[in-house]
Amino acid sequence: MKGDRVSSYNQNNIVDEIKSRCNIVDVIGRVVPLKKAGSNFKGICPFHNEKTPSFVVSEQKQIFTCFGCGASGDVIEFVKRYRNVDFMGAAESLAEEYGISLEGTFRGNKDKDELYEINRQAARFWYRKLRSEANPGYEYMQKRGISNDVLNKFGIGYAQDSWQELYNHLTSMGFAPKKLLELGLIAKSEKTGRYYDKFRNRVIFPIMNTGGKIIGFSGRIIGDGEPKYLNSRESGIFLKKNNLYGLNMAVKEVRNQDRIILVEGQMDVVSLYQSGIRNVSASLGTALTENQARLIKRYTGNVILSYDADNAGQKAADRGIDILYSEGLIAKVMKVSQGKDPDEFVKANGREAFLELADNAEAYGDFKIRRVASSYDLKDNQQRVQFIDECVGILRKMKPVEADIYIKKLAMDYGISEAAVRNEYNITREPGVATNYRSHNKEAAKKVTMSETEADLLKLAILEEKYVRAIREAEVSPFDSEMAKSIFEGICRLDKDTGTIDMVILADMMEGEQIDALRHVQSRIVPNGNEDRMFSECMRQKEKERLEGEERLLRDSLSLADEEENQEEIFEIMNKIKELQRKLKLF
Repeated sequence: MKGDRVSSYNQNNIVDEIKSRCNIVDVIGRVVPLKKAGSNFKGICPFHNEKTPSFVVSEQKQIFTCFGCGASGDVIEFVKRYRNVDFMGAAESLAEEYGISLEGTFRGNKDKDELYEINRQAARFWYRKLRSEANPGYEYMQKRGISNDVLNKFGIGYAQDSWQELYNHLTSMGFAPKKLLELGLIAKSEKTGRYYDKFRNRVIFPIMNTGGKIIGFSGRIIGDGEPKYLNSRESGIFLKKNNLYGLNMAVKEVRNQDRIILVEGQMDVVSLYQSGIRNVSASLGTALTENQARLIKRYTGNVILSYDADNAGQKAADRGIDILYSEGLIAKVMKVSQGKDPDEFVKANGREAFLELADNAEAYGDFKIRRVASSYDLKDNQQRVQFIDECVGILRKMKPVEADIYIKKLAMDYGISEAAVRNEYNITREPGVATNYRSHNKEAAKKVTMSETEADLLKLAILEEKYVRAIREAEVSPFDSEMAKSIFEGICRLDKDTGTIDMVILADMMEGEQIDALRHVQSRIVPNGNEDRMFSECMRQKEKERLEGEERLLRDSLSLADEEENQEEIFEIMNKIKELQRKLKLF
């Protein structure tokens, strides 16, 4: 209890200290334009969408209040909300900015400081290795055209092909192996109990938070091998979903230009930076997350995705632009016409050509509709119908004014009646009944937790009994989602009992979100006379997805396998991956 009282006392003291040193108008004014209004300041609330300012900051009382959404509090509360951090994170941020010591204020703070220090020492060790003697890491970066100045600015280093070099260095400095394990700098052999370095024969990219602290590392292998990039494990100071590589270097330019360019990898960031493009950042080996979108929103409302031109890169852009759009950001996608990735393009064509592509990036609606159009033969009338149906799903996610613009554009660009597109946009189909109201809003769409391919298979199963039998006799079920499985089970029960599908009875068997999903299935369009072809294509697509899923799992297993002990297992996994890749080439 005594310790709790002391901790509470210190915490109260530090809050008072922060409030006395931080002017709330200065802190908020850096991210929210404020105008003097009597004795207070007013601006547009950053916590909800509004056009008329209802956000008031009192310099005298050192508090903020929004009369629109009800948000209110002191300077620490504002930082908590705006940066999406907890109390400790907000206090640490303000204390660091204003030179206030937090030592002893929060329990666990010393542990965090030690983790940061270990990462700092590891980064220094690898930094010196890249520069101390001839090595494959330095040669690789020279071949990629990266100057010494840029190598130094990003703190790039090299981990030699050695099993215990970093381990020996850090433990000689007094750091405990369990701390190195926690950060993912080393691993431990279960068989021998011996520790060994995780990063070997790799160019090392330190990952820093916006405060400049090293929170983790990404290592790019020299030559061939898996995984190509190895990231630090997540820890008490590092969560991939909450951070972006290079953002600490980009913040100033992002604010100046009021836009950020997102790329896929660390080398793209470094190469573009060297070319004079400084408002650039990258996700950390995973798909773009909502938290990363919110992080970006602190600095700008405009995002340009510049992902690889290959199919995987464009799929990532498709997913990423949806995340950004749902978070209220203005997102566009660059069309990199030459070269596989931004790094190759800027080296071949230069900074100005790259910036011209950025200026002409596709808006959300243009990109989404073009992606959909590329998957259909628009000379075929039935496929044109399916194309419009899918486009209408995109339109329903837009704001009404934006949707109205794209309804007109869709009709003009693809030679379709605007009235027909608008009619499809304004209606939703109940099982067997057309209605005059929209229910395909964002919340309803979330309830349909199945893929479009699964929905098409269910629609075919409803139409003809032979497809029910074919699905049941398939070696592997084509349904992955629980929603699709539950609807198909209902179809099977009706098929067995009555020989026909009575939609009223089937709907009565469903409840809650299942009803919304069933409506979605019923709205799917099946081209008359092409049912068998559609069924075959759907089953083929699901088989492809299954094989791709198996490949992903094997690659995950490969990255987790102990390189010292599991050579036979690694060889077996790699052979399985090759076999899956051979099968996937047939699709």
